[in-house]
Amino acid sequence: MNYLYLVKRTAVAIVSVVIVASVVFGVTTLLPGSAANIVLGTEATEETVQQVNADLGLDRPLTVQYIDFVGGVFVGDFGNSLISGQPVSEMIWNRLIRTLQLSTVAMVISIITAIPLGIIAAAKRNTITDHLVTTGSYIGLSIPSFVSATLLLLFLTSPPLDLFPRGGYVPLKEGLIPWFHHLLLPAIAMNTVILAYVLRQTRSSMVDTLESDYIRTARLKGVAERSVLFRHGLRNGLLPTVTVLALNFGWMMGSVVIIEEIFAFPGMGEFIVRGIENRDLPVIQAGILVPTIGFILANFTADIVYTLLDPRISLGDQ
Repeated sequence: MNYLYLVKRTAVAIVSVVIVASVVFGVTTLLPGSAANIVLGTEATEETVQQVNADLGLDRPLTVQYIDFVGGVFVGDFGNSLISGQPVSEMIWNRLIRTLQLSTVAMVISIITAIPLGIIAAAKRNTITDHLVTTGSYIGLSIPSFVSATLLLLFLTSPPLDLFPRGGYVPLKEGLIPWFHHLLLPAIAMNTVILAYVLRQTRSSMVDTLESDYIRTARLKGVAERSVLFRHGLRNGLLPTVTVLALNFGWMMGSVVIIEEIFAFPGMGEFIVRGIENRDLPVIQAGILVPTIGFILANFTADIVYTLLDPRISLGDQ
C-alpha cells in the first residue's frame, strides 16, 4: 500500500471532521435561548443563570469554547447532558453500538442479495432475468423506508402471520437468535432503497467491465465464461459498488431516526429525538456529529478498500 496515499486520505478525514464540528458548534451556538434557561427554566433569576453559565463554562470566550469543543470531538468528549448531567459519551455508547449492529445487519443483507443479483443481471443482460431484476430495483427505489417499515410492521408482526416482534431490542448476550430476530425486520425496512441502489450500481459497473477490451481478449483466448466473470470482471466491476456501499453505510447511520422510532428501537435515532424534544444541546450536537463522523469513516474505509482491490489507484495523483 502507498503510505503517502494513506496519509493524504487520513488528513482529508481529519479536516472533514474539523469542518463538520465547526459547523455544528456555530449553528448550535446561534440557536435562540441559553443552556442555563434550559436547565433552570424561564423563571430563573439573572444571578442563577450567570452561575449556571459559569458552571457550564459558557461565560468563557467563544474561541476557547470552540477549541474545547473541537478538541473534545477527537477524544469522544461531548460534554454533559443539560437535563441529566451525565456525560453524553456514556449516554451515547450503548445506543451507538445498537445502531451499528442494525446498520451492519442491513449492510450484510444488501451485500449478499444485491451484489449477486446485479452480477446475474449484467451477465444475462437484456434477458427476462435482467428485466425482472431491474424492475424490482425500480420498485425498491420508489418505496421510502418509512413506508416499507410501516407495511412490514403491519403485516409481519400481527396475526395471522405474526412472524416478528413489534419492536425493541434484545442484547446479543441473551442469544444470537433472539438478537437477530429483533434486528431483522428493521434492517430489511432500512435496506429497501439501499439494496436497489447497490443492485443497480453493481449491474451498471459489471456491464461496463464485461464490455471492456481485456474481457474481450480473455474470451478470445478461450477462457471459461465463469472465470471471465468472476476472476477477471468482478474485481474491477465492484470498485464503484464499494463506494456506493460506503456511502450507504454512512447514510444508514444518519437516517435511522424514522426506522428506530417506528420499531421502538433504542438506538441513535431515539437518542437524537429525545435530545431535540428536551432541547439538550450537547445531546443534539453529539447526535449530529457521531453519524457524520461515521459517514466520513465509511468513505475513508472505502478509499482503503479501493487500494486493496486495485493498487494502481494509490499510485495516481490523488
